[in-house]
Amino acid sequence: MNTFIPKLPLILRPFLLSLFLSISALIFIASLTSRHHRINTTSEQLTETPPFSVNNSARDLRIRPGYSSYNAYIQHQLNKSLNPKLRNIWKTRDWDRKVRVFAQFFDSLKQRNLLSNASKALSIGARVGQEVEALRRIGVSDSIGIDLVPCPPLVVKGDFHAQPFENETYDFEFSNVFDHALYPWKFVGEIERTLKEGGVCVLHVALSRRADKYSANDLYSVGPLVELFKESELIEVKKVDGFGLDTEVVFRKKRKSNLRLD
Repeated sequence: MNTFIPKLPLILRPFLLSLFLSISALIFIASLTSRHHRINTTSEQLTETPPFSVNNSARDLRIRPGYSSYNAYIQHQLNKSLNPKLRNIWKTRDWDRKVRVFAQFFDSLKQRNLLSNASKALSIGARVGQEVEALRRIGVSDSIGIDLVPCPPLVVKGDFHAQPFENETYDFEFSNVFDHALYPWKFVGEIERTLKEGGVCVLHVALSRRADKYSANDLYSVGPLVELFKESELIEVKKVDGFGLDTEVVFRKKRKSNLRLD
């Protein structure tokens, strides 16, 4: 049976052809846009997600939500670092007390052979430099700090997610701002990158209480730190009273020969 197909008027044929081509073009552009969105999403996930799984300890290290971008996170941190009232307190009435307490911490590390006068030392998130001053006072003269806001001559400008130093620069690194790291795996990765083989990293963290509104993560046990320090071994864990932080965790970076055996 022949099916009757009416012939379209000649005047409609160009219009319908143009409509068909337009729809095809729109479908093609939409597919490219969707693909571009997927690529961007994947890129963001690579930036914001650890390159490995913090398996059994995932529940013990929680990233706080709420930052729309990394710039928003940085600005939030700068709100504290640039606060003129806080900076005045850090440089005046807090100065002697904190330098004295930090000096006691560092002197204890020297007595345990984890730090020496010959160590090249870095304090991460050093604010106005009390930790650096304390290191220098006990004889560790080659010491410097980094913070988003520099405070010469003790503290230079630097983001602890991307330290401005060469590989294997330091013998000793200290920080009491792990809770401020939005990407803890980058924070630790930069420590291990800039720490020399056999070098020591000391972190003061809070396990028994939650930190302030400027914290970007909450840590509930030492387990996640052990998993994050891929190139280091855990040396010590001890209780401290460090300005609201209750636990001192000490790591030593393994030598390459030891890494090959692991």
